[in-house]
This record gives sequence, C-alpha cells and structure tokens, in this order.
Amino acid sequence: MIPRIALSSQPLRNCLFSRSVQVLQRPWTRQPGLPAASRGIHVDSPPSVPTLTTSYAHGTSSTSLLHSTIGETLLQTTERWPDREAAVFLEDGIRKTFAEFHQDVERAAAGLLAIGLQKGDRLGMWGPNTYEWLLMQFATAKAGIILVSVNPAYQLKEVEYALLKVGCKAIVCPHQFKTQKYCDMLRQICPEIDSSTPGDIRSARLPDLRSVIVLDSRQPGMFHFEDVMQAGSSSFMQQLHDLQKKLSFDDPINIQFTSGTTGAPKGATLSHHNMVNNAYFVGRRVGYPWRPHTRVCLPVPMYHCFGSVGGGLCMSVHGVSLVFPSRGYDGRANLAALESERCTFIYGTPTMYVDMVHQQEAAKFDLSSVHTGICAGSPCPPELVKKVISVMGVKELTIGYGTTENSPVTFCGFPTDNLERKAETVGYILDHLEAKIVDPSTGMVVPLGELGEIMIRGYCVMLEYWKEEAKTKECITNDGWYKTGDIGSMDAYSYCKIEGRIKDMIIRGGENIYPAEIEQFLHTHPKVMEAQVVGVQDARMGEEVCACIKVVAGEKLTVEEITEYCQGQISHFKIPRYVLTMNSFPLTVTGKIQKIKLREQVEEQLGLKKK
Repeated sequence: MIPRIALSSQPLRNCLFSRSVQVLQRPWTRQPGLPAASRGIHVDSPPSVPTLTTSYAHGTSSTSLLHSTIGETLLQTTERWPDREAAVFLEDGIRKTFAEFHQDVERAAAGLLAIGLQKGDRLGMWGPNTYEWLLMQFATAKAGIILVSVNPAYQLKEVEYALLKVGCKAIVCPHQFKTQKYCDMLRQICPEIDSSTPGDIRSARLPDLRSVIVLDSRQPGMFHFEDVMQAGSSSFMQQLHDLQKKLSFDDPINIQFTSGTTGAPKGATLSHHNMVNNAYFVGRRVGYPWRPHTRVCLPVPMYHCFGSVGGGLCMSVHGVSLVFPSRGYDGRANLAALESERCTFIYGTPTMYVDMVHQQEAAKFDLSSVHTGICAGSPCPPELVKKVISVMGVKELTIGYGTTENSPVTFCGFPTDNLERKAETVGYILDHLEAKIVDPSTGMVVPLGELGEIMIRGYCVMLEYWKEEAKTKECITNDGWYKTGDIGSMDAYSYCKIEGRIKDMIIRGGENIYPAEIEQFLHTHPKVMEAQVVGVQDARMGEEVCACIKVVAGEKLTVEEITEYCQGQISHFKIPRYVLTMNSFPLTVTGKIQKIKLREQVEEQLGLKKK
C-alpha cells in the first residue's frame, strides 16, 4: 500500500516514484518562498483540506504514470475484455467487440505498411465520425505513423495548408459528406491524381503526398479503403509485429491543428505518453475504473482532442464502450442513442448540452440509464449545468478544462462534487500536473482567488508545434510552463474558475470585462436559452458590450428587459449596450462558438464595420 503523502521525500525531484513514473523534473527551489503545505495537493480524491496558500498547485497522486504506447493499451484491454463491445456506430449499423476491433486495427496497420507508409510518416484523417476514423487512430499508432487530425469542415485552402505544413504522405477521407466534396477538393489541389497509379501520386503543390484512401467509393488514382485492409499480407503483418519493439511511448503520434490565439493553424504535436496518461487520469477522475461497465454516448468529433483522447483512448485504456449516435452532430440522435443503447455516460460541449436540454424538454426521452457526463470544450454557464442535472437527470455531471496543447484536460471535477463546485468551477488539478495563475504583465503568481493567466506544466504538455520552433517558444517557457492564454482563478483546494480568453477580454473605457461573467448572469434570465457576449468597436469607449441571445421558444425579449434585469446585479459598465436576438451562432465543428466571426457579424449588423 503506497502511503497517502502530499510531498515527496526526494530532495532533488518533486516526484513520488522512479523515472518510469516520474511526475515532473523541477527541483523545489523553482518555487522559492512557498511553505511546505502549499507545494502540493493530494488528488486521489477531491481535496478536503484547503492546502494551497497561493495560486500554485501540484497534483500529487498515489497512482503512477503509465509508460505504454497506444497500441499496447488496446492489446491489454482486448486481452482482458475480448467480447465486450468496443464501439457502436448507429448511423452505419456497425458494432465491434474489442477482439474484432483489435483484429481490424492490425489488418489496417499492416495494410498501411504494404502501401508504402513507414514509422514517422504522416497520415491525414479528414472526415466525420465513422468507424474508419476510429480504426485509423489505432492503426496509425500501431504502425508508428503520425495521425494528422484534419478538421472535416476545412475548405480548399485550409486543407492544402494543413497537408503541406506537416508533409502528409497519405490522406484518408470519404468521397463526400453533406456539402463537403473531399475528393473533388483534393483533385483541385492535385490534378495529377486522376492520371496517377494509386500509391504513387506526384503532386507539384503537395510534394509529399503519395496516397489518397477513399472510404466509400472507387476513384481514379486513389485506393479504396478495402484495398488497404486486404493489402496486409503475412509478411507485412510480421513487419508490423517486429515494429512494435521499435516504438517508444515518447514518440510523436498525433498532430492536431489549433489556431491558438492568433495566426494560421499550428500543428500541436502529441506523444503516446501525452495522450495515454491524459485518458488514464481523466478516466480515473470520472470513475471509469469503479463503474461496472460504462457506455459512453460520443457526439463530439473525433478530429478534436475531446473525441480522440476522451473517446478513443479512454476506450482503449479503460475498456469503456463508445456509442456514436451519428456521423455529424445531431442533438435528437444523441438523445435517441442514450435511450436505445442504455448509455450511462454522455460527452458534450456547452452548445451541445443547450440543444439536448431543449430537445429533452420537448420530447422526453427515457434517460434513466444516464448518470454521468462530461461538459468541456468551452466555458459552461452555471445555469446550464443546473438544467443538465434537472432536465436530463445527469446527476454526476463533471466539468473539464484543458487545451489541445495539453492533451487536453488539466482540471476536472469529481462526479459527487456539490452543485456549487459543478456550476462555478472546472474542477481541481489532475494527477501529476502543476498549474499556476500568474499576472500576465509580470509573470508572478497571484494570490488565491485573484484572476490571471493559467499556466500548466507536466506530462501533458505537447512536444511542439510541428516544425515551428519560434511559435513553440512563444507558448512554452524555458522551464516548461505552457501559457494557455486563458484567464482564471484558483482556490485553496485547487478548484479553478475560468473567466475567458485573454483575447476575448473586452476593454471598455479602460475597464477589463470578461464575457463569461456576463454570459453566466444572463443565463439566469428565464427567457434566455443561450447567451454569448462580445466586444464591439466604439469611437468613444474603445469597445462596448454586446449580448447575443437565443430566446426560449415562444418568448420575446427586449433590450429594456435585459437592461432592467442587470441593474443592481452586475456592475454598470458590464451591462450590455447592445442586445441582439439570434437563431444560431457561428460554430466550429467541435461545437465551440467562433467569437471572432460572431463579433464580425454583430458589427456588420449594427453598422459598426470600419469602411
């Protein structure tokens, strides 16, 4: 039995175990002046003692880090539960046990080797949630090929930029999904494809690209997915098994594009170690090891960390079953899947939960099997948390917070946290991670409860932005801290509150205003279904506050009502000058609000666009 200790007795390392399970590599002298009690907070269970004395937390744990590759975790789980359902794709009528899935993974991995891909090559996966997406996630990992998660909504210039940036040697996609004509776009970028032999494309604009693998139809110059599945003969299967000895858990294995705070998308490069351990500790936090058999309803896209780590890797690490309601997001399909598949767990972004709450109020699906869920991806208003619990019955809802660059989760609540903690915070620090809240102008740690930039250090921090040394150095300090660009505060238990992005902050007449604070208040109005707040340009004040509101069906809402509702409840300078009612907000594929686009739309609608 490992003793429940808050601090290591090792004088040179703030870690609990040997190198194979090392937590961090910084001596305690990095935190001068901190009393012993404030250096760490034990996170095996929700912290019950207010240990911290300043906004720095180190999540000490009795559980070691894993040192497995993604392929090893899947093999271990398959050996343990071969006949358990691994994944269900309802729209496509596909069900696979772990034994069946693992067999398909090995065939696909051997097939990738057969068509000329090698360890370290990059393969782009471009499309919605399908069985082949999940299959490619694990087949590439098994073969040491780096999976490039390509946003299924990318248009011509965006996908060309992404594939060129990381030098993709192959790309996998459907012929078409909804209005997205993937093969047609690839032909526009590479007209040489039609006259090429599959596996030997020679493109002027994408010089690294050799293979396009199509999921659902045969196309000139391209492999059909079934061709790859059939190509892995016994010699390539042997090559695959020999390759396992050459893979390291520190190898890069996934590139996820993120726009960060500014500029063109950057390729956040994650290792097996990053992703496996994040899935492991998030799964432990939400209770996968002690729940008898978890069935997760997964509407979030696989191309994003929430889906690939929280979904795919939690499946392989913890043996949970994944239920995919539809290829693209469909709130009604989510609720139907929860009912028909007797799911016990639901994932979603705040926008997805707003939709599901609204649909459930109208349709009343049987959600009695659903006890737990995670809400993450963007700030979750307290009123929405309360509605998910009361309307959908998800009593043990947890809130998670993280960034793609942190693999992704760094703070997460506990299923039995009280309502105040569920509604007001994003939970407490994860095992083996450090977090601090600093003054953005000085870099100094702020007192407990004060706002500052959230910074993270530990196993979860990405390796780099792919071949962008300067961009990497901008966000990872010399001593290993990742600068999130998010504003938040921390209490003495390490529970964290998020106030929003630094770049979303509104500066009105010199006053700093965080939209999340106003959004959370507006969600308490009975006529407000969803609220988003942006700053719009103003000649006198610099910026003014604009509230964009989705109104509850059948209701009407005026500017005067909102102004009156805010009087005496929030500071006068935070009261929205403009109030617009909207039917929808511009969203990313992951369900996040695109505030830059929203601001542009609002300024145009209000006639504030600069000529």
